[in-house]
Amino acid sequence: MAGRDMSELRGKRLARHRARHLGMVFQFGELLPELIPVENVALPALLAGESRQDAYERAAGLLREVGVTGTSATTGELSGGERQRTAVARALMNKPSLILADEPTGSLDPAARSMVADLLFSLPERWGCGLLVATHDPSVAARAHRHLGLHDGLLHTERVAT
Repeated sequence: MAGRDMSELRGKRLARHRARHLGMVFQFGELLPELIPVENVALPALLAGESRQDAYERAAGLLREVGVTGTSATTGELSGGERQRTAVARALMNKPSLILADEPTGSLDPAARSMVADLLFSLPERWGCGLLVATHDPSVAARAHRHLGLHDGLLHTERVAT
């Protein structure tokens, strides 16, 4: 990942490399429900040693970009779609090389699912990062350039866009 052989890294070096180059979006967002969105989004940068002011300014900008603005509600009070868009903003916070999304639309209603999928699949072009999405949803999978399937414990190429 990011030009580095991950098998060579251990402990803190591996954790630091992941934090710098990998963004994660989970099915339920995995945000801290007692924090407001800007606090959740700023957290990775704060943990990486960025100043509070810079982290919060960038977090607010990312939240504007994903359409979660002007809320003082805690993340636990947001709709599912707002939580997932907040999770995408948090995944982008440290400018990752790769975004991993595990069933990112699985718990959303159709409108929110479409909005979050639109956002995710726009990221490689807009942010210059890779995107790997694990999903059971055929409508989300259809947006991908390449499909891999897992059958009987073996990974198979099912479709590659031309």
